[in-house]
Amino acid sequence: MGNLRHDLASKPAAPDLSVLGDMRLRLGRVHEFCGPARRTLALRVAARLEGPVIWIRPGWQAERLNPEGVLPLGVDPGRLIFADPRRAEDILWCAEESLRCGAVSLVVCELPSLPGLTPVRRLHLAAQAGAEMMGITPLGLLLAQARGGVPGVESRWYMTFAHGLKEKDGWRLERRRARSDPPATWHITADGQTHPLAAPQAIG
Repeated sequence: MGNLRHDLASKPAAPDLSVLGDMRLRLGRVHEFCGPARRTLALRVAARLEGPVIWIRPGWQAERLNPEGVLPLGVDPGRLIFADPRRAEDILWCAEESLRCGAVSLVVCELPSLPGLTPVRRLHLAAQAGAEMMGITPLGLLLAQARGGVPGVESRWYMTFAHGLKEKDGWRLERRRARSDPPATWHITADGQTHPLAAPQAIG
């Protein structure tokens, strides 16, 4: 555990990826998306990057992405490479190896349950190793059910559908945790415009 902390602290900071308005994600790190619209948010990130996207999901769950819903978010379905591990213990292993390979800019991992701190730190190290190998600094996204709570992530974002707001097909996005930014909330319109709302209290 001590070596993991030292390795994480000794690496220079990677650049940030701007996604929606003031939403920024540090490359070479692992972030958590939770809430009913977490997959939509992950696809918004994919649209900001180039090249193939490795999308890891539990093989025993029937829910799948609809290609017709991917294109409107700016993502060619042909970019998505799906991995469907049949065992829970293989899901984070697939994510770790995908980040370490250095061949893709984005790895999305749908979690069946919340992992511990050590596996998350291993994912951070794998992303850093991947950046050193091929020159592509990968981004890791952990999609957690409900309200999330994955320990050790660089940031935590919650997105849900904006019921009751005037704009049609909008979303409510919350930054619930970040190492360098305070909690914040935005209304996201269908065309990607962001409008600040009252910030939530810090969670986790």
